[in-house]
Amino acid sequence: MRTKNKIGSLVIIVAVILTVTACKDLKIALKTENKYTPEAYQNSKDTTNTADIKWKDFFKDQYLAALIDTALKNNQELNITIQEINVAKAEVRTKKGEILPSAGLSAGAGLDKVGEYTRDGAVEKNLPIRDGKAFPDPLGNFVVGVNASWEIDIWRKLRNGRDAAASRYLGSVEGKNFMVTNLVAEISESYYELMAYDNKLEILKQNLEIQKNALEIVKLQKTAGEVTELAVKKFEAEVYKNQSHLFYLQQQIIEAENRINFLVGRFPQPVLRNSAAFQQMVPDTILTGIPSQLLQNRPDIRQAELNLSASKLDVKVARANFYPSLRITAGVGYQAFNVKYLITSPQSLLYNIAGDLVAPLINRNALKAKYASANAKQIQAVYSYEQTILNAYIEVQNRVSKVQNLKSSYDLKQKQVDALTQSITISTNLFKSAKADYMEVLLTQRDAIEAKFDLVEIKQEQLSNWVSVYQALGGGWR
Repeated sequence: MRTKNKIGSLVIIVAVILTVTACKDLKIALKTENKYTPEAYQNSKDTTNTADIKWKDFFKDQYLAALIDTALKNNQELNITIQEINVAKAEVRTKKGEILPSAGLSAGAGLDKVGEYTRDGAVEKNLPIRDGKAFPDPLGNFVVGVNASWEIDIWRKLRNGRDAAASRYLGSVEGKNFMVTNLVAEISESYYELMAYDNKLEILKQNLEIQKNALEIVKLQKTAGEVTELAVKKFEAEVYKNQSHLFYLQQQIIEAENRINFLVGRFPQPVLRNSAAFQQMVPDTILTGIPSQLLQNRPDIRQAELNLSASKLDVKVARANFYPSLRITAGVGYQAFNVKYLITSPQSLLYNIAGDLVAPLINRNALKAKYASANAKQIQAVYSYEQTILNAYIEVQNRVSKVQNLKSSYDLKQKQVDALTQSITISTNLFKSAKADYMEVLLTQRDAIEAKFDLVEIKQEQLSNWVSVYQALGGGWR
């Protein structure tokens, strides 16, 4: 009993020495993250937030909602990300398994022939005869048993590794949610871009009719000797220019449709839409809530936070590598030189149990390098987290301020279009009565079509920015 107590005391003393040795010169370098956000956007402290609205309720256009719904099922990049989540989930199961004891069933058979003049041969030759038979030559060896091994997680190294894997798994889920917000926004913006091209095409066709009518007037005036051939050619050139632009817009429409088809995960086909209502579309008012809600609503911020938690646990795991590890091994089974004696008890029964306390002594430089790397990655994760918060806040600020500026720009551009539309009629009438030069008519038509195109582009930018604000606030993944 005294011997056992001495051995136990010795093991404890050795463990303490190894632990002290392991802790020497190790410093915790965990950096604390800064979660500060301003109190409000533009002094508004209303906590009502549009980001809480599900995308199916946010988008009223049935065609757009159908596209988004299909994309969330078929988009290849999103499906690839979902498989990455499954990989992270399997890693968590692996880490959980490392905490539990492992056991296995083993069986083996073999023969051993030793020389007569060797030590083992001499021993066998002088062994007594069993059951009327001499010692077997060659000597068989048959064994069957169960072996178990278990590393006692004294320093939480295994559990911290498991928790780090779990944080990364949850982070991958948030990464998928962030991809969903981006996918919803990209499809919506491409959809509004497609509608804008449709409206430009319609404007161009209407303008071509006006230009063709003006060209006929110029031809009649040339016949009457009121204008020269130069005026006719100028009007013809303008008609040809805009006819050429028709094909450019048609190509833009095809590419916009196929960009949407790619996001939806299908081969090229027409995209259903109601472009006639484009100019009358008015974005709903978006309620921004308060900046601190970004920490919960933005999937990229939550992913960065989970990755930061995982990096902190990685530091603890790297530190625990310096500490002694305790592993218990045990086995029980049967072993005999002949199969008929294999399950004879207690003669063929064998068992063992052992405990190993091991601490690194020589390869400490490699462990120090891993520890330094884990520390650096943790600090890097802090900066990444803070950068994600800052980026999110600036995105919201920029896009919210853009809402009013685009509205003011659209209202003024609408007035310009109205004035130029009237100018076309006025200049044409003056030209018919020889009170205006043909160049005035051409320039008025050019200015009008450019202004109408600008108006369509501002409307597209309004709708796209409306989606961008929703995305920046953390909406679209619910």
